[in-house]
Amino acid sequence: MSADPSLVRFRAVVDGALVHLESRRTEINDLNVFPVADGDTGDNMALTLSAVLEELDRLADSGRALDDIGRDEIVDSVARAALLGARGNSGVILSQLIRGAAEELISRPGELVDPVLIGAAMAKAADRAYKSVREPAEGTILTVMREMALAVSHELAHLPPGATRLGSEDDPRQNELIATVLEKAIAAGEASVRRGPELLPALREAGVVDAGGYAVTILFAGVVAALRGTQAPEVERHVAPAKVTHPQHESSTFRFCTNFAVSGRELDPTGWIAKLEALGDSVLVVGDDRTLKVHVHTDEPERATGLFAGVGEVSHLDVADMHAQVVEREERLAAATTNGAAAPTACCGALAVATGEGLQRLFEDLGVHVLDGGPTMNPSTMELLAGIHQVPAEQVVVLTNSPNVRMAAERAAELSEKAVAVVPTRSMQAGLAAAIALHPDRDAAENAAAMERELAHVRTGGVAPAARDDADGRFRTGDAVGYVDDELVAWGDPQKTLADVLARLDDGAELVTCIAGADAPLDDDGVLALAPDAEKVEVEPGGQPAWWWLLSAQ
Repeated sequence: MSADPSLVRFRAVVDGALVHLESRRTEINDLNVFPVADGDTGDNMALTLSAVLEELDRLADSGRALDDIGRDEIVDSVARAALLGARGNSGVILSQLIRGAAEELISRPGELVDPVLIGAAMAKAADRAYKSVREPAEGTILTVMREMALAVSHELAHLPPGATRLGSEDDPRQNELIATVLEKAIAAGEASVRRGPELLPALREAGVVDAGGYAVTILFAGVVAALRGTQAPEVERHVAPAKVTHPQHESSTFRFCTNFAVSGRELDPTGWIAKLEALGDSVLVVGDDRTLKVHVHTDEPERATGLFAGVGEVSHLDVADMHAQVVEREERLAAATTNGAAAPTACCGALAVATGEGLQRLFEDLGVHVLDGGPTMNPSTMELLAGIHQVPAEQVVVLTNSPNVRMAAERAAELSEKAVAVVPTRSMQAGLAAAIALHPDRDAAENAAAMERELAHVRTGGVAPAARDDADGRFRTGDAVGYVDDELVAWGDPQKTLADVLARLDDGAELVTCIAGADAPLDDDGVLALAPDAEKVEVEPGGQPAWWWLLSAQ
C-alpha cells in the first residue's frame, strides 16, 4: 500500500483541535442552551474527537507506520470511531461532519490534501450534517459549518491555481496553504456565530451564541495551530453563560439523554425515527448499513434500546440525566461566580448510592457524588449509568452500599463508556469507610483496590425497628433489632439493643461512627451514654428512613 505523506500530519491536526477545544471546554458548556440547556456541548464534542484520536493511536499501534496504512483505511476507521464515540446532539452532528469530510477524502484516491480538497471536504461535511437532522435549525453548528465551507469556496475561486493546488507530494507549502485558507473559514465562522441569535430565538432569549457553532471555530483554530506549530489564532470569547429562564430550554418533558450504537446487517437509519419519537424527542439516527448511532431524549432508555432487539447488537450505551445536568450546571456557575474558577476534571471520581440527607452530605464531604437510592436503595441500571455520567472524572468507582444494587451497578459499568470499577459495599456506613481511600489522581482500579483494603479493617452494625414479628418469638413488629455485619445479635428495647451493638463493635476498635436515622428514638447524648468508651464514638446525623442507627468500627 503506497504511503501518503499527508496522513503523517493527520494525528497532529486532530490532537491540536482536541487540545484547543479542551482549553475552552467549560466556556462552551456554559453557552449550551439549544436544544437543551444541559451544559455538555463541550464535553460531547471533546469525547467525539477523543474517540478519533484513540482510533488513530490504535492504527499506529498495529505495527504499521501511520503513513504506510493508507488514506482510505484511516478515514474510514476515523469516521466509524467518531460515530461510535459520539454523544449528545453536538457529538452526533460533529461525527457527521467528520464522516462527510471522510467520504470526500475517500472519493479522491491519490489526490493530495490541499486547499481545494479541504474546501470540498468541508462542503461535503456541512451537507452530511444537515441531512442527519430531521428539522435543521439555523443559527446553530449547521449554519456555521455551511458558511465556513462557503467562505473557503469563495476564497479558492479568487486565488491563482498556484496558491490552491500542490504540485508534488513533498511540497513544503502544504501546511501553510491549508492554514491560510482555514483562517478565512474561521473568520466566516465567527461572523456566523455572532449572527446566530438573530436566527434562533432560543439563543437570543438566553443571551448567548450557539455552543456547537462556537466550538467548531475553536476546533479549526486548533487545526491551524497544529499546521503552523504556533499558538492558535485568537477566536472571540463568548464567556457570558446562558440565562436559562424559559422552561422549554430545560427539557422538562424528558429526563434522559440516551445514546447508543447498533451493529448489524442491512440497517436503515430512516426506519427508526417514528418509533423513537413515540418514546421521546430530539431524535437522531445516523450511520450506514452496518452501524447506526442513535440519540434520543426519553424517560425510557430501556424501551429505546429494546426497539433494536433482534435487529443488531446494542453497544456504547450512554445515558445522561438532563435534569441533574441542568442543576449541576447552575451550581457550577454559581460556584464559579463565588470562587472565580471551576474545579478541574479529575482522573477518577466516585459515585455512591445513598439515602438520607445527612448521609448524602457525608459522602459529598468526602468528594463522592451521590445517587439518591430512595427508600428501597434500588436504583435502575439506567439511573446508575446516568449517575456515572454525571461524575466529572474520566474513571469512576461505584459504591453500591446495598446488596440490591450490585447487579445493576455491574451492568452499568459494562455499558458505560468510562472505565468503571464496582466496589460491592453492603451498607452505607461501609461505603463511607471505603470512600476515605478515594484519591482523584489514581485510576479506578487502584482506588477500588485501596477501598477494598480499607474495608478489610471495618466492621459494621445497625439498629432498626423490626418490620415483622419474629417466627421464633424473639421480637415483635416495631421492636428494635440489632446487627453486627449480617448477624442478628440483639433485640427488644432500643436502648438495650443499641448498647449491645455498641459494645460488640467497641471491642478492639479505635473509632466507632454512629449515624442517626430520621426517626432515631435517642438523641446524640443518649447514644454516647450507652457507649463503653464515649471518647471513641462519633455521632453524625444521617436522616436515613429505615435504620435508627447505622454503625461502623475501624
